[in-house]
Amino acid sequence: MTLSAYLLFLPACFAINMAFGPNNLLSVTNGAKHGVSPAVIAASGRLVAFALMIAVAGLGMGAVLVASELAFDVIKYLGAAYLVWIGIRLLRAPAPTAEVQARDAAAPPSLRALARQEFTVAAGNPKAILVFTAFFPQFVVPGAYASSYVLLGATFLVFELVAIALYAMLGARMRRLANGSRAMRWFNKVSGSMMVGFGLILAFTRRPAA
Repeated sequence: MTLSAYLLFLPACFAINMAFGPNNLLSVTNGAKHGVSPAVIAASGRLVAFALMIAVAGLGMGAVLVASELAFDVIKYLGAAYLVWIGIRLLRAPAPTAEVQARDAAAPPSLRALARQEFTVAAGNPKAILVFTAFFPQFVVPGAYASSYVLLGATFLVFELVAIALYAMLGARMRRLANGSRAMRWFNKVSGSMMVGFGLILAFTRRPAA
């Protein structure tokens, strides 16, 4: 891969990583509820899901998934239902009292559960694999397919980690600005509504033409 092609890939890739979607909303929410470090660690589940998607797309199976209407729809509806479920849980979450906040601070969140949530949200969005099957090939060098694809994939994951940290810090900042149970209740309502909205958008997403 030439340096000029790679330099063209970098800003386009970072823009994709920074796009606000359900996973980045999770980073904001986890950052607000649990702090930056737990939110970043939890997002390891997302990185694993994306790494698997990159491998699948690199092996050529991503195009098969995109072309399969049944596979696309199954993943789409399961992912949409999961997003709506998360959103409803946020909408119904009670406002955290001072006692609850103190208890949460004393008892760290289950990072395994948060990572599993991140993984499921990422894996349940079939549109994510389109990035790796439609966007990456524009920069892959045919004569050095494997090495160039690995470079693009590694770059994407590094940028994704940067986006995770930035959104987690945004969430932590919002927590400090919106200190109080009433403000956090509204934060849960907004986050839950947005998550339900992402789920509905995903449910009505059409499979791209093969």
